[in-house]
Amino acid sequence: MKIFAFSDEAASELSGQIAAMKRNGLDGTEIRGVNGRSIVQHTVEEAKEILRQLKDNGLSVWSVGSPIGKIPLDGGGFPEHLDLLRHTLELAAALECRNLRMFSFYLPEGADPANCRNEVIDRLGQMAEIAEGSGVALCHENEKGIYGDIAARCEDILDAVPSLKCVFDPANFIQCGQDIPEAWKLLGQRVFYMHIKDALANGTVVPAGKGIGHLPEILKDYTGRGGEVMTVEPHLRVFDGLQALEQGSNSAKRTMPEGVYPTADAAFDAACGALKNLI
Repeated sequence: MKIFAFSDEAASELSGQIAAMKRNGLDGTEIRGVNGRSIVQHTVEEAKEILRQLKDNGLSVWSVGSPIGKIPLDGGGFPEHLDLLRHTLELAAALECRNLRMFSFYLPEGADPANCRNEVIDRLGQMAEIAEGSGVALCHENEKGIYGDIAARCEDILDAVPSLKCVFDPANFIQCGQDIPEAWKLLGQRVFYMHIKDALANGTVVPAGKGIGHLPEILKDYTGRGGEVMTVEPHLRVFDGLQALEQGSNSAKRTMPEGVYPTADAAFDAACGALKNLI
């Protein structure tokens, strides 16, 4: 079993991310933001230096947590977005990473997804053609507001563009009103890897196992089928003003709402700990 994380949720700077991953005994990162910039804004040479520092600490990059496909379907600029994809594939190679997380486009407000389907599939097909032969798999994540927000449309994407792989994020499904057992029934056998993120019925993200994402049952089935890779995505609430309030004293911590953490490091550790408790 391999456990990675969106380490930019622990710290902006790479040094802080490395410390957080080592502290939690992780295998590495799903790299999204480094030193205050999105990974896709880095040069290939910068990516090589990032990898060097990760390797020096026994860490690796599982996937590029890219924003590819996270643009409006009707917003223009798709040719430029394909250029960004090409650059991101070059970054993946520099990071010695074989996976690239991506999305299936924000739909126009009020649009019927069925009327957008053909254009979405055509664009995803173009992206798959660009990635073909690169050695990097395009991995589609379910997300709010995009075509692939619910399980049935994720299944449609996987059927229509067979080279795409499936990333399963329970919290994102909850926030779309998708029943989780139904989603797992449709997609479970096709899940390439998981984002570990749970949520309450109102959409608030909570540590794994504390929400309605059925994480204990899903993880048991996932690992029982041979699933090995999970990426922790904390998205937990941090009380940014705590350090200024009583200098982070215990009395201040006791007044925080349940599920709110004093620092990004504390939230990151809580998310990693919750997953380890489940497995």
